[in-house]
Amino acid sequence: MSSRKELKEAYRAMQFRKGVYQLRNQRNNKLFIGSSMDVDRAWNSLRIQLMSGSFANEALQRDWNEQQGQDFHYEIVEVLQEKETDDPGTDYKEGIKTLEKLVMMELEPYGEKGYHQRKEK
Repeated sequence: MSSRKELKEAYRAMQFRKGVYQLRNQRNNKLFIGSSMDVDRAWNSLRIQLMSGSFANEALQRDWNEQQGQDFHYEIVEVLQEKETDDPGTDYKEGIKTLEKLVMMELEPYGEKGYHQRKEK
């Protein structure tokens, strides 16, 4: 049986898909774009926040509540490509945020197309 320390080390060594996801309201086609260090588990976290009524995006939370969570589709849009030779301690957060900005530029999820507000320059 593995010790607690060995289990922690094994968890730290695990590789998770990092990237960008979208949540599409299929009734009005509005998009919410987000990013995560683990896009495979991000949907669970997002769904829990929405179900508890604690999600920060008020417009998305309102639509979720009105539709009782029906007709929302989660999809992984982009996955950050990691080099196998990279150091396991590498911080990928900056790369993920850059990838998210590129997806936002491409999909433009603002106004009638999405749940985001354009940032003032």
